[in-house]
Amino acid sequence: MARRRGWGGSPPADDAEAARRIVAAAVELIARTGAEISIADVAEALGVIRQTVYRYFPSADALMTAAAIASVDDFLDRLTRHVGGLSDPVAAMTEAVLFTLTDVRRTPHLGILLSSSYSNAHPDSLTSDAAQAFGMTMIRRFDVDWAAYDYDEPALRELVEYVLRTMQSFFLSPGDPPRTEDELRRYLRRWMGAAISAQSGR
Repeated sequence: MARRRGWGGSPPADDAEAARRIVAAAVELIARTGAEISIADVAEALGVIRQTVYRYFPSADALMTAAAIASVDDFLDRLTRHVGGLSDPVAAMTEAVLFTLTDVRRTPHLGILLSSSYSNAHPDSLTSDAAQAFGMTMIRRFDVDWAAYDYDEPALRELVEYVLRTMQSFFLSPGDPPRTEDELRRYLRRWMGAAISAQSGR
């Protein structure tokens, strides 16, 4: 492991700790600013040079995504409570999408992963491995017996991709004026719900 300087006078014990501390610094900066950050911002916060951060994260995008994923556990807990008891996949997914579209605006870390500002610059971010993993984690917390609705693993992954693309469209273009919550719920249940139900023909 290369010799490190800075780190507030307490260098990390190994590469794993270094990566964790870099992500933690990014998480703190995002929470403080509510916006995307740069490698230079994180390096300055840690008292290291930019090349040290680049050793663990090859780009600002990679670091932003790592910070976002590390910070969404609280969101997932709140989402799980919100959709708890909904065993119908259409109802559960509709409420989950509505909750996410609303909550992302007040959750900076989640916004980095899913919001329009990030997606405008990186249009493939919502179909990245990180976003797909986030989506799979999300739907597996639902009280839905996916197998009973004929969803195997490949079908679930396609559903996650479809829902992420749907959310991306609302992040990029919410409408003028945007739909109210009730209007958006009816819209999602009609069109997204039809797609979800098509898997089992129910």
